[in-house]
Amino acid sequence: MENLHQRREALILLRKELHRNPEVSGKEFETAKRIVAFLEKKLPDEIITEIGGAGIAAVYKSKKAGKTVLFRCELDALPIEEINTFEHRSLVKGVSHKCGHDGHMAILCGLADELYHNKPETGTVILLFQPAEEDGSGAQKVFSDPQFALLKPDYVFALHNLPGFPKNQIVLKDDTFTCAVNSIIIKLNGVTAHAGEPQKGINPALAIAAIINQFDTVIQSDISKEDYCLITPIYTEMGKKAYGVSAGSGEVHFTVRSSGNSKMKKVETKLEKLAQSIAKEYQLECNITWTESFQANENNKEAADLIRNAAKTNNFELFEKETPFTWGEDFGLFTQQYPGAMFGLGSGINTPALHNPDYDFPDDIISTGISVFHKISKQITNAH
Repeated sequence: MENLHQRREALILLRKELHRNPEVSGKEFETAKRIVAFLEKKLPDEIITEIGGAGIAAVYKSKKAGKTVLFRCELDALPIEEINTFEHRSLVKGVSHKCGHDGHMAILCGLADELYHNKPETGTVILLFQPAEEDGSGAQKVFSDPQFALLKPDYVFALHNLPGFPKNQIVLKDDTFTCAVNSIIIKLNGVTAHAGEPQKGINPALAIAAIINQFDTVIQSDISKEDYCLITPIYTEMGKKAYGVSAGSGEVHFTVRSSGNSKMKKVETKLEKLAQSIAKEYQLECNITWTESFQANENNKEAADLIRNAAKTNNFELFEKETPFTWGEDFGLFTQQYPGAMFGLGSGINTPALHNPDYDFPDDIISTGISVFHKISKQITNAH
């Protein structure tokens, strides 16, 4: 029988193997094979594959009835070129694990190892390895998969590593933990004309300028305020590099953040009305679409208390955050559907920031993530 040290070393080796072989959102099939190969040795009662694409669920069942708890991690990496030079650096050009999903997978595999050695006393524990978190599409693909519909969790949990917070600190907040994020694409169609006779066409330039200016007035960038709303211009395009031609079409994109799902709906409606109104004023046809949508993670109080208890029982430092994180995380779709919560796991004060080309998940926090998840599962599934 392997001792605990050997089991933890095996997880670090797995984490480094995953780091060396990253795959972007929607393409995580080799990553999934590596995870399945590890899970098969930990003898879950069931391994469900190809959920919402490359997704995997490992199911550990007790013979006694009880609650079902789901823990989720992410399979995908980012289209970022790694600049680290260590031995386990990415072997894939232009792709790397710069959000720590390799570490999150190792934590969930560690939880599988714990459940292999100590099965739940009642109920069921589900470990979900979700594809395509980074582009916001994965959670929805999982929810749309009939295989997922059969799982029916009573509670859902996830974590995210947090550079800038002390290693192994547990970061928690009731209600909104991460913001709602959505990106708007506004396409404007007018009439192309000769640059010497622009009056014979309809050029979108002034409308684009007006939209940018008007959207700027909606911003409330203080996250501590009730009406927090951040609108960031992302991309604009207009006409062609043909200097004798007055542009007849253009588009402008923004990413929008709000501190709650209902607030986000109001902001979306307001921005759509503004864009349509400006387009009408300049006699332009306006088409609006939204992309890469992330629901806010709205933590259930009871679920958050289970995390608090798990942290305190393990003597981990607990930090109660007053304001939400401004980034999006598509686990928000899970916390919309089921009682659940997401928490942060400190990955070091001086660790490079998430999505930086020199970021690397610190292996010494893997055990902490496993301990918190396992303690949560025991609170829900162990008989009293």
